[in-house]
Amino acid sequence: MTTHPQPNARNRSDPLIEASQVGYAIDVRVFLAIITTTMAVAFGAGVMMGPSDPALVIPVLNLMGMPIPPGLEQYRRLDGMNFDDSISVSSAAGKFGADYRAPTITTHSGSKKAKIQQGVISADGNIVIHDDDEDDEDDNVRITQPRREATNHIATLGQKIRETHVNIDTPVLEGTADDLPFERDIYISNASGDEDIDAMKNTNLRDQTMPSGQHLLVDIKNVDAAFLNSESRLAEAMVKSVEAAGLTMLSYHCHSLHPAGVSCVGVLLESHISFHTWPDEGVITLDMFTTSSKPLLPALPEIERLFGVPRVNAETGEEEEPVSVWSHELRGFRTDEERRANVYDDNSDLSNWITSPLEVTKKQIVTVKTEIQQIDIWDASEREDLPSYEDGVRLGFGPDDPRWMQHEYASPTRLLFLDGALLAIADSDAEFHESLVHPGMFAHPSPKNVAILGGGDGATLREVLRHRSVEKVTMIEKDAKLVELARVHLPKMCNCSEIVGSTEVCFDDARVELVYQQPKDYFALNNLTDIDFLVLDGTVPETDREVPEHWFNDKKFVDAMIDSLSENGVLATQVGTAPTILDPRADLSVFRHRERFINSLEANPKIKSIFIYEEAHCGFYEPKAFLVACRDVTCRRHWYAETDEIDYAIYDRIGGLKDGKPSLVHYDGATQRSFQAPPRAWETVYCRREPEPFECAYRGLDKNAELFEFDPENEEESSFEIRMSKNKETGEDEVGVYAKVDMPEGSYLMPTHLAASFEVSDDSMENVHANTQIEGVDKATVIEDFIDFIDTHGHPSIQEGSGKNYVEVGGSFMMRISEDPEEANVRRWIPSHPDGGRPKFSPVYDRHRHSFDVFLVASRDIKAGEEVVKPVGLWDI
Repeated sequence: MTTHPQPNARNRSDPLIEASQVGYAIDVRVFLAIITTTMAVAFGAGVMMGPSDPALVIPVLNLMGMPIPPGLEQYRRLDGMNFDDSISVSSAAGKFGADYRAPTITTHSGSKKAKIQQGVISADGNIVIHDDDEDDEDDNVRITQPRREATNHIATLGQKIRETHVNIDTPVLEGTADDLPFERDIYISNASGDEDIDAMKNTNLRDQTMPSGQHLLVDIKNVDAAFLNSESRLAEAMVKSVEAAGLTMLSYHCHSLHPAGVSCVGVLLESHISFHTWPDEGVITLDMFTTSSKPLLPALPEIERLFGVPRVNAETGEEEEPVSVWSHELRGFRTDEERRANVYDDNSDLSNWITSPLEVTKKQIVTVKTEIQQIDIWDASEREDLPSYEDGVRLGFGPDDPRWMQHEYASPTRLLFLDGALLAIADSDAEFHESLVHPGMFAHPSPKNVAILGGGDGATLREVLRHRSVEKVTMIEKDAKLVELARVHLPKMCNCSEIVGSTEVCFDDARVELVYQQPKDYFALNNLTDIDFLVLDGTVPETDREVPEHWFNDKKFVDAMIDSLSENGVLATQVGTAPTILDPRADLSVFRHRERFINSLEANPKIKSIFIYEEAHCGFYEPKAFLVACRDVTCRRHWYAETDEIDYAIYDRIGGLKDGKPSLVHYDGATQRSFQAPPRAWETVYCRREPEPFECAYRGLDKNAELFEFDPENEEESSFEIRMSKNKETGEDEVGVYAKVDMPEGSYLMPTHLAASFEVSDDSMENVHANTQIEGVDKATVIEDFIDFIDTHGHPSIQEGSGKNYVEVGGSFMMRISEDPEEANVRRWIPSHPDGGRPKFSPVYDRHRHSFDVFLVASRDIKAGEEVVKPVGLWDI
């Protein structure tokens, strides 16, 4: 049998380790004696210095042979009771209020002859025992309980709290008494009739069938220390705050803390209110939660007034303005429909930008609920915001002024919300509205008649009126109240005072006609056909639910807008948040409404081209996307214009302001250049359409295809050679390009040379031709030869209407052109679209238009020694 040694057993052959004493040795009996003595001393000290039960203390003192302290002698014996008796207190099962019964006391004597005695606790806190002994004249025995103030016990951790209870005078409601002012359990389905239901709807009753509520957090600093240390003043402010919110206080109490500060809590019929103060720091933090459907935010100004008692600066003697930060959240669980209907839901812009973030300092300018929508205007700034350039100029900051890095000197920005959706940001409205208006306006050669749908803030109108070509602007705004509020609270956005020929307020310009009507109704009642530029300025739905009333989803209305355009008319609109490469197919996402709108434009035969672009400097959390649609394909010529062309067009059509400064602060030729190719995410999401668009197969060069280059300076490395040959038809010598190696079908031919092709516009060609026709100017042979070379070896872009031409300057221009399609073995990289031309809307064509215009591939296998031949009409659209 095999034995296994225990893991901890020491082998007998192991050497012994000599043990040595570590530290000091102590006898365990001495240790226990010390511990016992320490406990006894601690207990005795506690008895003498802290509040203790006499029934426990007196026997211990007798045992220790110590005298009974003054004040406890009365407890040694009391009317036949001794401390061998036990006293039990039982509380009557009753209610608070008029029916309240005090607790009863029953004593059980340790003697066999003792009898049971009943007693109660009186209002003054003493114990009254009823003695039914016939020998006694007085059947009641009063046990006096000495009142003891709370002391700072030596064993208490930290400061002992002194409690001060402050109660409502009339009435104090606690628990679940039957006399509450409202029914506690309210279910509409339990109502006996229609009258009961109507009565419930007209009250502020708490519907417990809806597990939801509102939570308001408020932090205020620079508050008076005396106020923050006064339970009574704070309690009064708390009661008035509850009244301001339209809620019902049941009870509350406040605790005054040492060395300073107060904590209060109030129980509401609808939930609670509580706060804590730091007097020395001048800070109070408060929270109020309610299950009532009554909004809490209207009570916020009164809460800030009641608790924002200003303190006086000890150094300057001046009052400091209280500063508050707050957060409002919807709590609990609501149906999707209820969440969408509530502008303060956490999915709304108003919640994300204003009401929810505690770190945002905000001020409500105006909130108006019209028959059409809710309009909110707020001022807001974040703690990280620093002074702007305008702030520094206004306040006179120098280059080394430390205030450049201090948040207190940063001006807040003004924000406009419609039904909880953020429509405009005052500080960045130029970036947004210049990007919305001017790309489309400059896509038209000379817009005279303009229509704006929406735009009640006035900023879109301001940008339109900058164009001197504009003769008439019809602004169709559904809500007159928005225009009224913009005049008062958004003066910067509707300010045209610096525009030459305009008025102080844009709405008052003589060229402007204001129409207060639903845009759909206006178009239905007016047969419009001559609008040069139509701009849509409104909120964009980004939701998974259907929004049939929005113009994005109304194809009939989209067609009506297109019909209203002139022959070369342009439509422009913002189309919401820019996509990302992670987005699903557009028609399956929250951007389905935008996709339907684009589909409607694509399906309309009058629309010839559609452009999509983004601007990341509009001040929103994510880049904003915009769209321009044209009835005439020649608008591509203006869209793809060079930066200098756009800059000159701005100078020529807009000019400067009255003070000589530039009219535009964001849009220029370089900005337009960035709009000409949409970001890759647009291409990615577009190519997720089903079926996949044809051109999506050509989003990048095929990495599996071979590249064959022409290098005239290194014949050994070159895949091509140039030979002279006889033309079969004319017999004349001509240059030809021949393959030196086998080239499979789809291989890229001379990509480096083709990429070097230069671009020349139709306008440039016309100018060059015109210069050679001027009388008195000697003919420049070089220029004429250059023109002939372009005419022979150049080809127009496959982007119809772009006005661009590409001229091959490498070895490819020496390839022979044949009318025999069987002889040709070269084609352009992207074949002709199956539908003919190019799609009206295609981020793929917009992003790769230069590559599509120059690259060539082998249309079949090309053998070594075979001539490389182009077909006639290679670049035809």
